Amino acid sequence: MKLEALTVTLRPRTSWEAAELGMALVRRHAGAIWKPWLLVTVPILVLLNAVGWALDLLWLSGLLMWWLKPWFDRIVLFVISRAVFGETPGTRQTVRAQFRWGARWWLPYLTWRRLGPARSLYLPVDLLEGGSGSEARQRRAALGAPVYGMCALLTLVCVHFEILLVIGTLLGAMMFIPFDYLPDTFKALLESFTEQPQWFNAMLNLLAWIAVSVIEPFYVGAGFGLYLNRRTDIEGWDIEIVFRRLRARLAAAAAPTFLALCLTFGWLADAQAQEPSAPDASAVQAPSSTQAPPAQASGDDEQGDEEEYEPTSAPIRGLVDGKKAKRLPSTLNEIYGEQRSDDRAMRDAVAKAMNDPTVAPKRKQMVWKPKHEAKKKKKDEPKPVDPSKFEGLGGGLAAVAKVLMWAVVAVIVGLLLFTLGRWLGWFRGGASEEEQAPPGVRTAVHSEPEPLPDNLPTAIRRLWQAGRHRDALALMYRAAVESMAKRADIVLVPGATEAQCLRASRKLGSAEDRDVFARAVRTWQYAAYAESLPEPQDFDDLVGQLSQRFGWAV
Repeated sequence: MKLEALTVTLRPRTSWEAAELGMALVRRHAGAIWKPWLLVTVPILVLLNAVGWALDLLWLSGLLMWWLKPWFDRIVLFVISRAVFGETPGTRQTVRAQFRWGARWWLPYLTWRRLGPARSLYLPVDLLEGGSGSEARQRRAALGAPVYGMCALLTLVCVHFEILLVIGTLLGAMMFIPFDYLPDTFKALLESFTEQPQWFNAMLNLLAWIAVSVIEPFYVGAGFGLYLNRRTDIEGWDIEIVFRRLRARLAAAAAPTFLALCLTFGWLADAQAQEPSAPDASAVQAPSSTQAPPAQASGDDEQGDEEEYEPTSAPIRGLVDGKKAKRLPSTLNEIYGEQRSDDRAMRDAVAKAMNDPTVAPKRKQMVWKPKHEAKKKKKDEPKPVDPSKFEGLGGGLAAVAKVLMWAVVAVIVGLLLFTLGRWLGWFRGGASEEEQAPPGVRTAVHSEPEPLPDNLPTAIRRLWQAGRHRDALALMYRAAVESMAKRADIVLVPGATEAQCLRASRKLGSAEDRDVFARAVRTWQYAAYAESLPEPQDFDDLVGQLSQRFGWAV
């Protein structure tokens, strides 16, 4: 595993940050994920629905597509597990890998592990690490135990998002239905839920597949992000990457330095050896003549030991008879001799490495805290105030408030006196004057609509040729409505709308009658509301069909 080839920055993250990292990987490699996803899932969706339609078991087709989600999850995992190391696979490579990659884990994840709440985390553990038996169980326990609750919550959230997408798509489609048709649409939708026709089940399967195709890649990506974060926490990937990069940098700089040292030593002039000079005779004889007897020399050494000894290395302390003794010289030189070296350079290198921002990154994080937990600054206690200073101010405010209150009372009394004639009669048992009778109601004869002409087609065409197109369409629409109501044996309410007339026309026995009446209503609506008149030939053809279907005189 080439950790230095990672395309993401590894650092200790919270569980939600790790999930967001995985979702960011899915967004970055969206094309490499959704292309093979569509190529693999669409044929399976079509095949299962075709078989379900033939066997009248479309609900089973949708259930099988939902149950195969772990098998489809391998597509996303195959792409991001390689793209995170800078090796994004192609569409053809990803599709080919789905027929053999992780084959020994198909049965567990399609049977007893299908409903596991931590499937998004356990899937990369099993498919990427390749463990088996007890080893795989230990790895799942080590990586999944601390974040099991987070994985379960992630699964619950993604399931809710899929359900909301299905419901939102259905409700969003209803936004394009005219308001007059909404009651009938809701009624038909409820009937579809109860009767479960084939087309309705096929539509639900399609909407469920769309919701899964949108949400499932992000679900798998979030689980892969949690997997990376757990490996980083346990195995210290971030620290290992820093040391690998440091080693590579030092190795790159070591070769030129060594070559420069070799060239430098090669250019130095050879040093000539100097002949040793003969020792002086007086210097040779001096020690023998001045040497003291052994006993005397030993005595002198013992006498001047404490005066002449000076430690030349770091002293240490010892204990003599339970008491602190004087500092003793270090014995490291006696143990290691010439092999001892100064470790100051090593300490400086370690301190420099620890100060590297990539080893110990620092970041500033702001969090919200409740107000009652915030630390309050201590304030000095206020000095006691002399109440006598406010006696005059309090008296003045009380006098002003008293005057305002009496003013309000005076205003209320004045209003009562001013309106005395209106409310005094209520207390005497009735009004002072009898209420005047309302003026007589004016009545007028409601003008009945003009009767339809005997020869409707001729009258309609005459208005159209005279340039009164709107009047011609109005007469045609009125005659069509009355003819429809008479043939369907219904009574329309006054001022019935076009939608109500169309719903009433469903009682017509002939489909041709319903179609020609609907065409007449649409033509009138286009002219009345959109100011779009039909072509003369289309209008004449429509009048001819209405005359034929409803028996208008020609």
